[in-house]
Amino acid sequence: MSKLLNYICIFIITCWLLFACQSSQPLKVKRPSLKVSCVPFVGYTPLIVAQEKGFFKAQGVDVELSYIKHSQLLFADFSAGKYDAIALTLGDFVILSATYPDIQAVMVVDESTGADVVVAQSDIKTIPNLKGKNLGATLGDFSEVFVTEMLKTSKLTSDDVRLVKVETFEVPNRLQNNTIQAGHTWEPYLSEALKLGAHILFTSKQTPGLILDLIAFRGEVIRDRPEDIRAFVRGGLQGLSYWEANIPEGKEIVSKALNIPINTISFEGIDLTDFADNQFFFQSNSPNYIYKTAKKYADFFIRAGNVTRLPNLETLFNSSFLTPPPSLKP
Repeated sequence: MSKLLNYICIFIITCWLLFACQSSQPLKVKRPSLKVSCVPFVGYTPLIVAQEKGFFKAQGVDVELSYIKHSQLLFADFSAGKYDAIALTLGDFVILSATYPDIQAVMVVDESTGADVVVAQSDIKTIPNLKGKNLGATLGDFSEVFVTEMLKTSKLTSDDVRLVKVETFEVPNRLQNNTIQAGHTWEPYLSEALKLGAHILFTSKQTPGLILDLIAFRGEVIRDRPEDIRAFVRGGLQGLSYWEANIPEGKEIVSKALNIPINTISFEGIDLTDFADNQFFFQSNSPNYIYKTAKKYADFFIRAGNVTRLPNLETLFNSSFLTPPPSLKP
């Protein structure tokens, strides 16, 4: 009987020791996915490729990448907490920060170096010919700033034209029915306008650094999950490296993800920004320092009455998550 009691005691002590050892090990809790959303735009190709090729996961973070066609819905859902991060233009980022200041941009994904254009009817040969004419733009965002910068190059202001609120996709038809004589647009609507007889009057190649697409994270994610954000940035840069080395496959990935015909995918006038480009935009001595461009937008939106108050712009940009991209291994 005593032997049996000894065995039972030994068994209990052994089980207790095993439990104690196990409980002393830190529990590995799976972190939730980073939820990131953007409009369906080819400029976000590095993120799309990174998601489809598993680069985010390889860097140590799960990512849910989704696409929302209407930017206003995207911004509303982000402000409501539906996403951890969004991709958006610098101009839209400045406007969003006025109502949702707890946000930081951590990475530039692309720069428009000709993709944004002002197209005009055939008889509008030069920018001064726009005086007294109807100029279409999506008023209240970066589009209005872009056309205003165009007018400045010929010493004109928005008072010299009649600005008309026009969505990008409407420009070809509005030119044809003569309700506008020029308008801001991009592909695929640019090709449509050219087929209808319009011509290119001005492009974003003439406004370097003005139109950028960013990745911006919510403040609580910045504070609570910095390593996940670093992994996300590394994965995105790796996606760009893979794209540059495998463009035909990359186009197939983008075509499937965005549900657009592969033969319509064009990167003309779009510069996908790598690590060095990001360093350039985030350096204070750069001529295209992102803070200076953001201030240009902020000053414009304040004057135009789009916003009444903005947070400290310098707090809106955080380059600490930028690290050199990992090398691609075959």
